[in-house]
Amino acid sequence: MALNYSSINDDEAFSFRNLERNAKLEKIGLKMPSFRKTGTTIVGVTTRDCVILAADTRATSDTIVMEKNCEKIHYIGKYMHCCGAGTAADTMQVTRMVSANVSLQAFKFPDEMVPVAFAARSLRQYLFKYMGYVSAALILGGIDNSGAHLYSIYPHGSIDKLPYISMGSGSMAAISELESRWNEDLTEEEGMKLACDAILGGVFNDLGSGSNVDLCVIKKDGTRMLRNYLTPNKKPATAKYVYPAGLTKVLCRNEIKFQIAEETVMEVDA
Repeated sequence: MALNYSSINDDEAFSFRNLERNAKLEKIGLKMPSFRKTGTTIVGVTTRDCVILAADTRATSDTIVMEKNCEKIHYIGKYMHCCGAGTAADTMQVTRMVSANVSLQAFKFPDEMVPVAFAARSLRQYLFKYMGYVSAALILGGIDNSGAHLYSIYPHGSIDKLPYISMGSGSMAAISELESRWNEDLTEEEGMKLACDAILGGVFNDLGSGSNVDLCVIKKDGTRMLRNYLTPNKKPATAKYVYPAGLTKVLCRNEIKFQIAEETVMEVDA
C-alpha cells in the first residue's frame, strides 16, 4: 500500500512532501543524487614521550583508485602535524592555511613553542564557518610546553581531545586495535607498532583504504616523518610478455595512396 504524503498536515512538523515527489521522479527514470564516498584510514596515538600519527596512502574517487601513494600526513609546524580524511583538496588547503598561521605565530614569539591548541582552534573555527561543506576530517597531533596533545576535528567544526583517535572509512577496524591494546605506558616502539596495526586493520578490511602505511613521530627533540614505513601490498615485478610476429590475424587491408603536390625544406639553427 503506497503512502499518501500529501495528506499529512506538516504545518508544525517536518515536511515529507518531497518524498512523494522524488519517488515519482525516480519512476520516470531520473537518477537521484547520492553522497560522494571517500575512503581513508588515519590514526593518532599518544605514548609516554611522543605523539604518533599514521595514515594509509590510497586516494579514491568513489570506486576508482586514483592514487596509490598519496600523502595524507600534512605539515603544520615544527612540532605539529595533521592527518586528513575526506576530500584531498580540502584537507590540503585547510592544513596549508593553518600552517601559515602557525608560522606567523612562531615568528612573533620565537622563544616559545606554538601551542597545539592554537592550531586546533584555527582549524575548528574555519570548518565551523562552512558548516560541513569543507570536507576535511582531521587528526591534529603535536607537542608544546604543556605536553603532548591529540585532537580530532570533524568537518562541521566539533573537536575532541583524546589519547588515541581513528577517523575515516576504515576507522571501525582501526579503533578495535586501539581500544584493545592502548595504555598510558606505551613506549615509542610500541606506539609505532600499534599505530601501524590499526592502519593495517583499515587497509585489509576497508575497500576505500589501502596501499602503504605512513608514520609521523613527534617528540620534543624533533619530528620524524617515515614515508612508506610499511608496504604490505607490494606487488612483484610484472613478467615481460613476448608475442611472436604474425600472431594477430589481419582481417582486411586498405591502402591509401597520397600524391605529393609540393615539398619544402627548411633549415633549423642548432
